[in-house]
Amino acid sequence: MNVVLWVIAGLLAVTFLLAGLMKVIQSKEKLAASGMAWTEGFSAGAVKGIGVLEVLGAIGLVLPPVLGVVPILAPLAAAGLGVMMLGAAIVHARRKENQMVAVNAVLLLLAAVVAWGRFGPYSF
Repeated sequence: MNVVLWVIAGLLAVTFLLAGLMKVIQSKEKLAASGMAWTEGFSAGAVKGIGVLEVLGAIGLVLPPVLGVVPILAPLAAAGLGVMMLGAAIVHARRKENQMVAVNAVLLLLAAVVAWGRFGPYSF
């Protein structure tokens, strides 16, 4: 199960790192034009802030346990990313973007599995 948790955490880290960097690097207008219409309901600073939180969450999933420094940050990062995905699902549901709600639900489920495993029976 430890290997499964590492694989899930790695996949989540890559996903959130790429998504977060995209939000940090690109302008709100460019993100909206590329299909992220939800950005229209948020300020540019909020979109950048979401991106920064996603990048930090991605780092927190992997780096602390790999370095052996404060490994409790990994399940905390997973829980935080899960909360973010719950919020994202709510935003997409309000906008009737059902496909994105499904994506958010899958990411939430994966983050919850990592948080459960690392807080519980498979902690570091």
